[in-house]
Amino acid sequence: MVYIQRRETFSASHRLYNSSWTEEKNFNVFGKCSNKRGHGHNFQLIVTVKGIVNPETGFVMNLADLKNIIVNNIIDHVDHMNLNEDVPFLKEIIPSTENLAIVFWEVLSPLINNQGANLHCIRIIETENNSVEYFGK
Repeated sequence: MVYIQRRETFSASHRLYNSSWTEEKNFNVFGKCSNKRGHGHNFQLIVTVKGIVNPETGFVMNLADLKNIIVNNIIDHVDHMNLNEDVPFLKEIIPSTENLAIVFWEVLSPLINNQGANLHCIRIIETENNSVEYFGK
């Protein structure tokens, strides 16, 4: 099994907020990340794909195809957006980095599987010190 990775970056704002809670409880749980105006990050998205090397191409998957799948289906929708308000596939969820990883997996996995490879991991780096990895269900 061979693993390949593609990294993309995007800038986005979000607000960590549970609408069924009071402002006080939101602040106690999410701190300043619950600010009414939101806050932003320069995210890194790292997609790891696994598979067997195709002897005709030498590839697990063409990295140009992987780039296009990620950009067309994730980056173009989230870059310079408010994740709470502007992204249809993120509606009705708290856009924590954990939830982003799960939703990105759900979007990308079938598209990558159609290329003859398998999605192995979604990693999102939110800050220099905070990141999330998701390996599917």
